[in-house]
Amino acid sequence: MFESMVTPDRIAPEKVRPLRRSEYDQLVELGAFHDERVELLRGVLVEMTPQDPAHALVISRLYRLLDRPLPAGLIVRAQSPLAVADDSEPEPDLAIVPDDDYRLAHPKRAVLVVEVAGSSIKKDRELKAALYAEAGVEEYWIVDLGKGVVELYREPASGTYCVREVRGRGETISPARLPTISVRIDDFMP
Repeated sequence: MFESMVTPDRIAPEKVRPLRRSEYDQLVELGAFHDERVELLRGVLVEMTPQDPAHALVISRLYRLLDRPLPAGLIVRAQSPLAVADDSEPEPDLAIVPDDDYRLAHPKRAVLVVEVAGSSIKKDRELKAALYAEAGVEEYWIVDLGKGVVELYREPASGTYCVREVRGRGETISPARLPTISVRIDDFMP
């Protein structure tokens, strides 16, 4: 039986050539993925897991809770691309970004990125946390649906976050840069 998956060890000494974000954007513009939900992570197209009802509920509730009190100059984007590196364009569940005209390019900076995680928890903790830290995303939250907690990552430096906190039901969280926005975990966690 032949395996069809190409892995680096199976093609050595040749290398896998990662897709660049600019190439990916051109393919998106041409409609290459119009029936697929994919994101570009470290040069690789990664299928996005379909959302279950709990995942969608958290995104809707958290969007409403974060969007209403935002100061002028910032907006919340839901499930929209973030151009974090030349080889990566993840689509976080929520991102607070500068309010700008994004008709020609996706935002590159974010004050806060939120990923709601069920089956994607490993990808969100390991791969995406590093991408967001390297891009200088000030704060990153992972809503862990399995455990009913929120992991807060802050102070990006050298491709990692220096501070990690876990908060649960009954607690309130605020983005470090936006301390006037206070969100009760019970108000969005199913």
